[in-house]
Amino acid sequence: MAEDSPTVARRRVRLALREAREQADLTQLQVADEMEWSLSKVIRIENGDVSISPNDLRPLLSYLGVKDRAQVNALVTDAKLARTRQRRTWWQDPEFRDLSEPLRRLIEFEAVAFAIRNYSTIYIPGPLQIPKYSSALTGSLEEMTGEQIAAVIKARKQRRESVLSRLGSSLKFYTLLDESVFMRPIGGHADFAGQLRDMYQLAEQGLINIRMLPFETHVSIPNNATYDLVSLAEEPGDEVLYRENGISDELIEDKGTIARHLNRFNQLWLSATDETNTIRFIEKRITDLENTLARSPS
Repeated sequence: MAEDSPTVARRRVRLALREAREQADLTQLQVADEMEWSLSKVIRIENGDVSISPNDLRPLLSYLGVKDRAQVNALVTDAKLARTRQRRTWWQDPEFRDLSEPLRRLIEFEAVAFAIRNYSTIYIPGPLQIPKYSSALTGSLEEMTGEQIAAVIKARKQRRESVLSRLGSSLKFYTLLDESVFMRPIGGHADFAGQLRDMYQLAEQGLINIRMLPFETHVSIPNNATYDLVSLAEEPGDEVLYRENGISDELIEDKGTIARHLNRFNQLWLSATDETNTIRFIEKRITDLENTLARSPS
């Protein structure tokens, strides 16, 4: 359960501290001076780079004006849980040192999420990519070395396995893709047919929910690039947003920005081709690719 996760507990504490500091109209430097800490310590606590000890948390909450006993006790409990030693995870291995910090945190949140929603107009999302598709998508990046490309491909494979292991039990997965994603045969016809077949099987088994935005849709498509919305609780209101554009990526926790993306996702989801007809479209696309291969000279 996400409520029992040190990852989510640490996030609850740092967000509560940042919100309380902002409500008290205090800067991070003022907090550091009052608590006799370094400024970097305050920044690292609010960023989630380190966990705060319960002994440090109590006087800090008092200084920030958080007096409600139930809230204080809940945050102290979370602080204790956040400092629980966790088993070393695969994304902490040295070979994945080049993963961006936003992506690293996305993967960490995916591991405890209740639901994942992703939107793409260019390519199939990372957790659904089979290795051949992932390799074709990444292998042409001139700004990366061969070692870095290999690490990225392996990381996507690990991320995929982590997500797929929880589908159908503790995780719900929704993906909304533009029709162009299904028409762009990245990796060649054979490998792309294999990629679509894998998604088709997951959808047919009810493990993922997939819808397509057809070319003839009349709704406006926002220029939001590719993004993932990760829900950390069953009820709406506790999500993180990961957004990338091919050049940079970011993890966003601003509630207003997240709400706008979630609202837009829901609007497009309702306007998209439903799951049944999307699955039929994928099936036909696989057949077309296989027919093209059969006609190609050997």
